Amino acid sequence: MAVSVLLVDDEPLVRAGLRAVLEAQQDIEVVGEAADGAAVIPLVRRLTPDVIAMDVRMPLMDGIEATRAVLRAVPQPPKILVVTTFENDEYVYEALRAGADGFLLKRARPAEIVHAVRLVASGESLLFPAAVRQLAAEYGTSEARAAMDRAALTERESAVLRLMARGLSNAEIAAELVVGVQTVKTHVSAVLAKLGARDRTQAVIAAYESGFVAPR
Repeated sequence: MAVSVLLVDDEPLVRAGLRAVLEAQQDIEVVGEAADGAAVIPLVRRLTPDVIAMDVRMPLMDGIEATRAVLRAVPQPPKILVVTTFENDEYVYEALRAGADGFLLKRARPAEIVHAVRLVASGESLLFPAAVRQLAAEYGTSEARAAMDRAALTERESAVLRLMARGLSNAEIAAELVVGVQTVKTHVSAVLAKLGARDRTQAVIAAYESGFVAPR
């Protein structure tokens, strides 16, 4: 079944470019477009996309507020891929903290755009570039460190979280640790539960903000 995508960007040329790239793939279908975050929730309810490619800066409702709104209003929300011009944009980091699942630069090559959509749709991996990792570390707080301490991750769970922070998929983590993929899935679920994280992105943010993983 094709991955369905909703494009949200106030620039028609950006939407047209993304549509052209994505619809060239047999396993991806663009099911709708919006020019502002304020239009997202009705479209999500009607179209039920798997992924939203969401511009972070828009005039009426930006990508941060739109992300929060979708996660509040939709019981089974789509994955949200933040699309922006600058990788060190604090707006991007705030969108990730708000619950977005991944990150994509507007200048990305077509193959990178397609890869990003497939990654966030799978739920197994995420895009967390060095600039955003640095922002996460700068946002670190004593509360984040205390929360990580309370989580009391086991040695294997800690190893899995570090590999998640490197952006590895479940299969890649399994190969790194020489265990089965199902075992990795069990450890990932335990990590998310202990950290109170909605998904892998939130767990990785917690890892960097607490200093559990240092940016490189």
